Amino acid sequence: MPQKVRVAMLSFAHVHAEGYARQVKENPEAEIVAIWDEEEYGGRQAAERHKVPFYENLDEVLARDDVDGVVVNAPTSMHKDIMIAAAQAGKHIFTEKALALTVEECDRIIEAVENAGIKFMISLPSRCSPDILLAKRIVEEGIIGEITMGRGRIAHSAALDGWFPPGNWFGDPKRAGGGALFDLGCHRVDVIRWLMGEPKSVLAKINNFTHRYDIDDNSVTLVEFENNAIGIIDVTWIHRSGPNMLELYGTEGSLIIGHPKGIVLTSTRFSSEEEAQRYIRENRPQPLPSPMQQWISAILHGTPMTITIQDGRNLTELLQAAYISAAEGREVRLPL
Repeated sequence: MPQKVRVAMLSFAHVHAEGYARQVKENPEAEIVAIWDEEEYGGRQAAERHKVPFYENLDEVLARDDVDGVVVNAPTSMHKDIMIAAAQAGKHIFTEKALALTVEECDRIIEAVENAGIKFMISLPSRCSPDILLAKRIVEEGIIGEITMGRGRIAHSAALDGWFPPGNWFGDPKRAGGGALFDLGCHRVDVIRWLMGEPKSVLAKINNFTHRYDIDDNSVTLVEFENNAIGIIDVTWIHRSGPNMLELYGTEGSLIIGHPKGIVLTSTRFSSEEEAQRYIRENRPQPLPSPMQQWISAILHGTPMTITIQDGRNLTELLQAAYISAAEGREVRLPL
């Protein structure tokens, strides 16, 4: 085993690609050794910036013996083929979300990863946040009782302000899979499922308010869970102002994260607001290592990772169900 994880960056298509490259370079246990890309996504220029070889042929970079792992930032439509090829070449995989466009594609990736016995990480950084970890603890300890409803909002002004240039793959449903909900919504969709349990049905309204891009920029998704709790996921690219809150309501209280007042917790267990705030101070966890750090450490040291490939599949399942629901105007039962 090498002293560093030697990484090939596979595409610079995603907006976070340069950020992941920076995370690799800043980690003393990792280094970038090669970059592959389709010409249109800027990989050649990235290779010049990072002073590493550029490849036009994916098989050539995956054949390098000095590549231990790959960081996938290609358009989501390419994930299946790229990740199966990387797994078959024995390369560890870190990927931007979503895992793939469909559950069927996810299952093929999972099969390849399990057969190869490699380390796999999907970037779901909310799972490492102290606030989200606190919410998980509150749910597991029953502080607010049985969860009856959850609401997650995440939004920004991408469609209002034209963040993506004309022709960018983010605005192409065939390459991106979807717009605001499929990309930005990943964070809240994943967290709502993680906190609330197994879903049993989905009903969604997904539309295009601005028509700036040929893809959704506004959505609300309702998820009914196995215990009959209801989740509301509100995702948009047309948000000008207001908080991006995560709310949980239960039979004994409520939790609001992202409130203008900070974390707001109420519970029949607490006799006062001061007692609730003391619970938050004493029980809010430290942040977990980032998904990238967890992946690198797992490769070199065998340390456990807190985010799994199944989490990626679960996320795609809910997203796929939401888009089917909106397109066909019906409730979609799970599992798909």
